[in-house]
Amino acid sequence: MSKVFVFGHQNPDTDAIASSYAFAYLAKKAYKMDAEVVALGTPNEETSFALKSFGVEAPRVITSALAEGVDTVILTDHNEFQQSISDIADVTIFGVVDHHRVANFETANPLFMRVEPVGSASSIVYRMYKENNLEVPKEIAGLLLSGLISDTLLLKSPTTHVTDHKVAEELAALAQVNLEEYGMSLLKAGTNLTSKSEAELIDIDAKTFELNGNPVRVAQVNTVDIAEVLERQEAIEAAIMEAIAKEGYSDFVLMITDIVNSNSEILAIGSNMDKVEAAFNFTLENNHAFLAGAVSRKKQVVPQLTESFGN
Repeated sequence: MSKVFVFGHQNPDTDAIASSYAFAYLAKKAYKMDAEVVALGTPNEETSFALKSFGVEAPRVITSALAEGVDTVILTDHNEFQQSISDIADVTIFGVVDHHRVANFETANPLFMRVEPVGSASSIVYRMYKENNLEVPKEIAGLLLSGLISDTLLLKSPTTHVTDHKVAEELAALAQVNLEEYGMSLLKAGTNLTSKSEAELIDIDAKTFELNGNPVRVAQVNTVDIAEVLERQEAIEAAIMEAIAKEGYSDFVLMITDIVNSNSEILAIGSNMDKVEAAFNFTLENNHAFLAGAVSRKKQVVPQLTESFGN
């Protein structure tokens, strides 16, 4: 088989980078594939912290597989086409490792597909190492641990699966770090928003979902001070309106998540605000509202929006 690209979703978060990096190594060692990890965007500050912590170079960024002479790909941490590489419909998808819903996904040929309702794609990849009796190098254990910590907010998110706790403990031991200490350092590294422009802020961790024919952009930023982010509301809203006009989103929903107290403020703009309000049973005031206990886009925001937009 010729070269295969392994990558996570656009605007890659720590789990997307970690799971793709680790799976490319697995594919080479266990499956004897000519696999190369690439990325569909530059790492954010949290991911950069993880890469630096374990001495790993960031994957090179690409926008097209075919332009690189590669026609076969493996997806990690996503499966929806609008979240993937630009020419995803024109390449062969050899496999998928994901922990999200399956939507807008169709292939011409059978494929290897591993989708599980666990806290991170990194959790799945780690278990695949064990299934293949493949030793996990320290740096890969560190990245996989980082992906799990990031997606579960240090195992506090409702997306955390019961098995994720043991996975985290084992990976921390392999990476030779203290789980709690490293975890908090990683999460705090991703909350430095002062250096980000408003356009960058709303794109740090953002995905587009097709909800009953509506392209809805759902973004999330982590912080230790929601009020500090809302001080920039006017400029953030201007950036959102510019993104809506440029990309054709029907609605834009921004989660501003307090990682210390496990709550979020929802800032929303678009043509279906009645459906956004119905999704969370709140009333937007000045385009935003408090959502107690919400930290997970995957479990506490997207399913509710999907149901509301479907009604």
